[in-house]
Order: sequence, then C-alpha cells, then structure tokens
Amino acid sequence: MDAYCHTMTKTNSLVFHCIIVLGLTLTKIQLSEESELIIKRPNANLTRVPKDLPLQTTTLDLSQNNISELQTSDILSLSKLRALIMSYNRLQYLNISVFKFNTELEYLDLSHNELRVISCHPAVNLKHLDLSFNAFDALPICKEFGNMSQLQFLGLSGSQVQNSGVQLIAHLNISKVLLVLGDAYGENEDPKCLQHISTETLHIVFPSKREFRFLLDVSVSTVIRLELSNIKCMLKKQDCVYFLRALLKLRKNLKLSHLILNNVETMWDSFINILQLVWHTPVKYFSISNVKLQGQLASRRFSYSDTSLKALSIRQLVTDVFSFPQSYIYSIFSNMNIQNLTISGTHMVHMLCPSQVSPFLYLDFTDNLLTDMVFKDCRNLNGLKSLSLQKNQLKILENVILMSAHMTSLQKLDISQNSLRYSGQGSPCSWTQSLLVLNLSSNMLTGSVFRCLPPKVRVLDLHNNRILSIPKDVTHLRALQELNVASNSLSDLPGCGAFSSLSVLAIDHNSVSHPSEDFFQSCQNISSLTAGNNPFRCTCELREFVKSIGRVSGEVVEGWPDSYRCDYPESTKGTPLQDFHMSPLSCDTILLTVTIGATMLLLAATGAFLCLYFDLPWYVRMLCQWTRTRHRTRNIPLEELQRNLQFHAFVSYSGHDSAWVKNELLPNLEKDDIGFASMRETLSLARALWRTSYIPLRRVTSPSS
Repeated sequence: MDAYCHTMTKTNSLVFHCIIVLGLTLTKIQLSEESELIIKRPNANLTRVPKDLPLQTTTLDLSQNNISELQTSDILSLSKLRALIMSYNRLQYLNISVFKFNTELEYLDLSHNELRVISCHPAVNLKHLDLSFNAFDALPICKEFGNMSQLQFLGLSGSQVQNSGVQLIAHLNISKVLLVLGDAYGENEDPKCLQHISTETLHIVFPSKREFRFLLDVSVSTVIRLELSNIKCMLKKQDCVYFLRALLKLRKNLKLSHLILNNVETMWDSFINILQLVWHTPVKYFSISNVKLQGQLASRRFSYSDTSLKALSIRQLVTDVFSFPQSYIYSIFSNMNIQNLTISGTHMVHMLCPSQVSPFLYLDFTDNLLTDMVFKDCRNLNGLKSLSLQKNQLKILENVILMSAHMTSLQKLDISQNSLRYSGQGSPCSWTQSLLVLNLSSNMLTGSVFRCLPPKVRVLDLHNNRILSIPKDVTHLRALQELNVASNSLSDLPGCGAFSSLSVLAIDHNSVSHPSEDFFQSCQNISSLTAGNNPFRCTCELREFVKSIGRVSGEVVEGWPDSYRCDYPESTKGTPLQDFHMSPLSCDTILLTVTIGATMLLLAATGAFLCLYFDLPWYVRMLCQWTRTRHRTRNIPLEELQRNLQFHAFVSYSGHDSAWVKNELLPNLEKDDIGFASMRETLSLARALWRTSYIPLRRVTSPSS
C-alpha cells in the first residue's frame, strides 16, 4: 500500500516528525495550528474508510478505491478536515449529515461514483462540491444548497434538468457550474431550465452515446465562459441543425467571451458552418479540440465581417477524407481577420500566405507536417510578432531564415523539435532585425549556427543539438541575455567575449570536463549558471573553477552542489566538487620549484655551517695528505725511507695539549746532549700524560736504534 504524508507550514522554524502507522501504512506528523496534513491513499483497494486516520488530517484523498459506504463514524474524529476526495469509488447513497461534525469541511469531491440518492443537511457550508458523473435521475439539488453562500464550484449530473431544482440555487453567484447530462436526457427537456443559473463559467457534458438533438438554451445571461463537451452530429440530412441552433442563441449573451468545444464528431461542411456561426457571435476566444471529421467538403464563401473574435484554437483534428480541396481550407485560415490563430495536431502539410496584409499577431502551427516551403516569399505577415512551427518537418535552416526576413515585426520564433541543419554556404544571413526570442532546440544543428544568428536576439535556446564547440568567428550578440546549450557535446564553458550581456547560461548535460578558470572573470554579468551533470575531471585544472564558485553567490550556480560531481579519476568518481581538494603544492609548478630550491639551499647552508664548526676542512685535508703519503710510501723501500729520516721521534697529540708539547716535550727531545736516561724519563712522562689526557703517542724512533 502506497501512503505518504505531505506537510506545509508558514513558520520555517517548525520541525515535523513522521511516524509510520504499520496497520494502515499512514503517516502521522506533529503539527502546528497553521500547518496542513495531507493523507493520500488512491488506488489502494480500500473497501471502507480507514479507522486510524491522524486526528490532524486536513486533506484526505481516497479516490480510485472500492468504497461503497460513507458513515459518520468514518470521519467523526477528523474535526480539522477541510478537503475530502472520494472520486472513482462505488458510493450509491450519501447523507450529507455525515459531515455535520466536520465544520471546517470546504472541499468535497464525490464525482465518478454510483450515487442515485442524496440527503441534505444544513450544517455544511462548502466552497467546492462535485457530484458530477453519477447516476442521478434528476439534478441532486437540495434546498440546503441555497444556504451555501461561499460555494464557488458546483458539479451536478442528472438525466432531468428542471426549473424547480435550478431555482433553489438561482440566487448564488457560483464561479463555475459543471453539468453532466445523463443518457436519458432530452425526453422531458426544459429548454429554459438553465436561465436561472447565475455563474461565470458553465461546462455542459452531453451524453456521448447518441446524436446531438438537444433544444437546451445554453445562452445563460451571466455566463462569460461556456464549455460544451461531446458534440456528435454526423447525420448529413440534419447537417447538425440542433447544435447550430444552440450556438445561434449565443448571440443573445453579450457577456460571452470564451467558447470551448471538446470531443466533436461532425461533417466537414458542418465544421465550416460552426466556424462561420461563431464568427458572428460576441465570442472573443474560440477553442475546439479533439475533432473527428468525415464527409466531403464543398467550397463556399466564408464571411469575415462583423466579428468580435480575436483568437481561434483548433487542436487534435483528424479526418478520414483526404481527397478534398485543401487549398480552400488553407485559404479560409490564412485570410482570417483575427490576431491569434492556433492549429495544432492536425497533420496540416501546408499553409498559404494571406492574400492581403494580415492582422495576425500570433500564429501557432505546432505538431503538424509543415515543410520548408511554408510562407515562402510571404510579405503579408509584416505585423506578426510570434510564430511557432514546433514539431513539424522543417529541415533547412536557411529557408527559415529567408522566411523570417519578410516578417519585419517578428519578435518570437519557435522552430524546435524539427530536423533542421545549417551549412552556412552560399546563402546570406538575413534574419529579421526584430527577432528577440529564438528557440532552435532539439534539431540537428552544429557549432556553425553561431555564425548566423539574429543580431538583436535576447533569448537563444539551442539545447539538444549536435554542437561540439562554439567557433571563434561567432556572430557578436551584444543583446543576448539567456543562452541554453544544454544536452550538446560542448567541452568547455563559452566565454562572454561575443556575449557581453549574457546573464543566464545553461550548459548542463554536456562534455565539460575542466571548465575555464577565468569564466566568471569573462562573464561579469552572469546571474544564473546551470552546468551540472557534466563529466568533471577532478584534477589541478578544476581547483580554480571550484574556488570561483565559492566566491560567487550560491544562488548563481543552479543545482549546486548536488549536480556537480567528479567523473575522473576513478578514485574520486561521484565525489561532490565542493568536497574535492588538492594541495596547492601539488598543483602549482612555480611554487613547487621554489619550495625544492629553498629546501636544497637550506640544507647546503646547514652543511657548510656544521663543517666550519667542527673543523671538517682540516680533517679532510689531513685525510688527503695521509692518503697521498701512504700511496707514495708503498712504492719506496723501507731502507730508503730510514735513510732519509730527518726526525728522531714522531709525536701525535691533541690540540688541547699543544702548549705542553711545544714548551716541554720538544725542547727536551731536541737537546744535543740529552742522555738515554733523560730520554727515558721524557717518554715515561709522555706515556703518563697520554694515559691521563688521551694523547696518542707513537713509538719514538732514533736514527741510530
């Protein structure tokens, strides 16, 4: 069972805790007085209202279940209930007294049930009551409905519409009334029964299983917006007489400004008659959708005079006839003297140029089969401001550019979701100078399109194309404020050299791995950047870009930090960019070189100081001399060395005892008349001194001994 809770509060400091109730799989929330608790259990195979609902429930949605009964005990404890939705269930009987304890109930939707009987209660004061699409014989209007002074929407259904029932709510100013007629309606029809309804919007749903043969007067004097659904008049002889008579009565209602027809099945001739009839009513905005046409079409003159119509919308039209004069249909549409024309989802393959200067301001031909030949060399649309050719069969952008050149007032052009390509060879770049908004998304364009763009365009959408890079010789778009190049194959963020006024950039879902670190310096006016979902390489090159994001406001970078993650190397894949860090030493080559040089210089200075302090040069010289002496003496016989001996003795001593050696030892050793006894005493004294002062004393060698 799928259950969840949704909380809304006006105080941001409140904290709500959700506790799952295992028995009902519902969610309870600790609430404040100003918060709402919405419990949704649609399509959960419930056969009755759950018992353990949270007492704080304000909105309860039990639609699309199998509940056949609603009792007071089911919702007695829900004193804060404001909205109850039980559409698409199996309710057959309703006593509104079950809501007598729900004094805050404002919204009640019981549509699409099996209700046949309803009992009213005066305690309920609803704003929204929907009893439509049920099995009532007569409109379920109780006298208590007349006390619902706050009622804004009322949905009713029934096979009989009588004055006596409608008069009970005649004094209410209801914003919208939905009236669903049963299959048996029309047998005891009262054509004037709707005249007592006071509403701004009236929607009547006729039975869908039979021909339109109603005499119902739909020209309610207070209605501003009229919507009629399920219009079926296929009989050739009748030629949709009943429905045309109903529309003819609309001329009496001067307040009527909007007319909407849904689910229409008729003949081609009847369709043209409907258009012609509406043309001479007070209607300003006419919309017809889900149309199925049959039969042949006979050419006739269409009168455009004496009309209040400003906008016509035809959506989702299909026909089973293909051998009819299409040029006649196109000429009717192209020469209409209205400001706004929408023809969408009709498989239209062509559109003629108006035969004279047209008042069209807005044209929408979305989801058709128009080709590059549409409006070729058309010079009568110089007042057109907005044109949509989305989802058609356009293939060559150069033809579209030439088409727009004659639309001197065109400000918005949508040619997205086509198969457009641009070669840029042999054709002038002659966009209309007035174009401000251009949508080229979901086509087959490459970076070459940047060489030919409208010079004054402010909003440019190029997402979902085949752009690998933006060339250097781009059109300088000084007025461009918004650029969308998402879902392409760009490898870097474009600078603002050619787009000096750029403030909004979308470049997500591209191939940007290491964006330029000077992007924010180049684009000083950027206020919104969407660059997430790119394969970022988290290396040294990315550090400065991440730092730049940190320096700008968090509101500038859309989707930060969730949509910005490392993709390479593998060890950092999935890591948010805000958590990616590298030491400055490993990324700055100059700093690394200086650091190594300084370290080596310090080590050299330290070594030099230690050498000088510990007389290392003296020891090195002594070692060198000793090594040379040993090397030299190895090749000289001992007899020759003794023959050349110039000293009687060799004394090794410490520097601390140098004074004694020079003043005491040497004078005694160098006396000519020294005797053997004196020599022995001196050597004994030297040995004693060596033992006490660690003086190394070598053997004293005499030349004669």
